[in-house]
Amino acid sequence: MRAVLQRVKRAEVRVGGQVVSQIGPGLLVLVGFSARDTEGNANWLAEKAVNLRVFDDLQGRMNKSILEAGPETGAGILCVSQFTLYGDCRKGRRPSYDKAAPPETARRLYGLFLDLLRDLLRDSKVNVECGQFQAMMDVELVNDGPVTLLLDSEKAF
Repeated sequence: MRAVLQRVKRAEVRVGGQVVSQIGPGLLVLVGFSARDTEGNANWLAEKAVNLRVFDDLQGRMNKSILEAGPETGAGILCVSQFTLYGDCRKGRRPSYDKAAPPETARRLYGLFLDLLRDLLRDSKVNVECGQFQAMMDVELVNDGPVTLLLDSEKAF
């Protein structure tokens, strides 16, 4: 699994011109799935996302996770499935998506990932919103910092 985490001041997803989800401050998580991903990959990525210390403490240092900063700031997570994170651009001029999970596998892993995030954040009052799977989405965000990180479960094991 791969994810791009962006600390945001706000973010929203629109489908067909209609807002389907939005958050104020928090994390925008663009997540992609490979055909080889397992439940273990989803667990690792969910744990990593909610525990990364990317929010400022009182001294202005990135020393708080969304678990700690969320209840204080009303932070949320907006999670958007994005198969293009597995685009391989090494050959030719058109990305190859051979390593991306097929839609039915990706849909299952995306649902599992969202459930894991919600479970990990249940007692923290951090809201988890999501995009619409397999839809053409407009994703709008105001990056905070900017803070943008790439996570790849294949490099963790």
